[in-house]
Amino acid sequence: MRRSEPKAVQGTVKESNPEKGFGFITPDNGGADIFVHYSEIQAEGYRTPEENQRVEFEVGQGQKGPQAQTVRPL
Repeated sequence: MRRSEPKAVQGTVKESNPEKGFGFITPDNGGADIFVHYSEIQAEGYRTPEENQRVEFEVGQGQKGPQAQTVRPL
C-alpha cells in the first residue's frame, strides 16, 4: 500500500505558551485545534509563534493525538 504525502494545511496560532514550549493552531479548514510543540517550528532564532500569526503546517500523530509538524510562519 502506498502512503500519501502529508498535505500542507494553513491556520492561525490561537494560543501560545512560551514558558512551556507549546501552543495550539486553529486550522483554516475547520475542526479541532492542533497542538504544536516549538521544536516543530521551522524558523530562525527563537521559535515562538505570536498569537494570531498565520502558519502553514502538516498534521501528524503525536502521543496524545493530532500534532502540527514542520510549522512555517507565513
